[in-house]
Amino acid sequence: MKKNLFCALALAVCANGWAQTNITPEVLQTLEGSYTGTPAEKALRNAISNVSIKQMAVNQDNKQTKDTHFNVEVKNSGISDQQSSGRCWLFTGTNVLRQRAMKKLGVDNFFFSHVYLFFYDQLEKSNLFLQGIIDTRKKDIDDEMVRWLFKNPLSDGGTYTGVADLVTKYGLVPKDVMAETLVSNSTNEFCGHLKRKLREFGILLREKSQAGADEKELQAMKVEQLKTVYRLLVLAYGEPPKKFTWAPMKNGKTIGEPKTYTPQEFYREVCAEGEDLNADFVMLMNDPSRPYDQVYEIDYDRHVYDGHNWLYVNLDIEELKPLAIASLKDSTQMYFSCDVGKFMDRNTGMLDLKNFDYESLLGTSFGMTKKQRIQTFDSGSSHAMTLMAVDLDKNGKPVKWKVENSWGASSGHNGYMIMTDEWFNEYMFRVVVNKKYCTPKVLELMKKKPIRLPAWDPMFSDEQ
Repeated sequence: MKKNLFCALALAVCANGWAQTNITPEVLQTLEGSYTGTPAEKALRNAISNVSIKQMAVNQDNKQTKDTHFNVEVKNSGISDQQSSGRCWLFTGTNVLRQRAMKKLGVDNFFFSHVYLFFYDQLEKSNLFLQGIIDTRKKDIDDEMVRWLFKNPLSDGGTYTGVADLVTKYGLVPKDVMAETLVSNSTNEFCGHLKRKLREFGILLREKSQAGADEKELQAMKVEQLKTVYRLLVLAYGEPPKKFTWAPMKNGKTIGEPKTYTPQEFYREVCAEGEDLNADFVMLMNDPSRPYDQVYEIDYDRHVYDGHNWLYVNLDIEELKPLAIASLKDSTQMYFSCDVGKFMDRNTGMLDLKNFDYESLLGTSFGMTKKQRIQTFDSGSSHAMTLMAVDLDKNGKPVKWKVENSWGASSGHNGYMIMTDEWFNEYMFRVVVNKKYCTPKVLELMKKKPIRLPAWDPMFSDEQ
């Protein structure tokens, strides 16, 4: 059918001597003639009009009971729930750290306060934006960087570098020391108001600069603006503690005597382990749309003005996997991100290319490669989770992988997701590993001068 349509269009071009740029009456007639409206197509049309495409595309040949056994697994307990917020990056980062904390504290279950760190994330991002406006004050309002800043004053999404910089600077507190609020569990509305206020502040800073104010005056004005931001954050999320007294609990009983900590002291005692969350870790990326064996840095892709831009090594997927496996074999979980919505069965928690048969349903193929999907904005990293297990065959090759999610215990496979290795190849993007698991080649690559990419590079949206 497609071939006949192409031939008809080609004949029309040749016969009439015109290039087919518009949908002319002749072209429309050809297109209309390509739809035959057979009884089978009519039945399909009726079904698609009344039932979701995803439901209809469920592949019954792939509905057999799934194998949930893993021969390399970092055991954990408790599932977190980011609810209606875009804080997966924060939940994932602290989930990796809480594994260490539970071991150090001698407890079976424990969570850090997510809202504590998120408060400072939003404060730091506000400062990052306002300082960016000051730094670009001499540029025209239509300059691409200025436009990007006003379009993206802040968000509730983020990446691993945000976790590393925020924890290092502000420490951590237990969940029961600073509890979630209605706003932190559903961030969209409040974030909208805060973004509007920041844009207003940004315009005022530019107007003050155009009126002759120097940088020192603008810095003072920014601090006054941040006072308003701080007050709004307290109203929405509560006031972060400077000190707190706390003791761990096991089986409903307190273990040991309560101790008084600052958040920084608590972080260093329960999970720092002498590691630098920035210097001792490396983000590995599989982005076939860019050359492998290169180091990339995303301009302005950070949470803290004096923090770190997102830096990563781009590797072939088969070079990346052994590093993740080495970490898991050493009982170490990892920050991991992917394009989670593709071929996801949310009820079972299975991520499998065979879950849905869209091609048979719609009568057309979807043949882009991972590289092409990235280049055409069809795929990109959208969600962060904690990589915690791999199942290896007798030759040591991965068959499937397991991640701890942050959508609550009722989501997926008891709060977890299981992905086939084939799915991993196509939709996995980032994993953060300790440098001690890296090969000499990767460590050598890290010495390269990074290739700097602009803040608006399409591949690097925040993980939600």
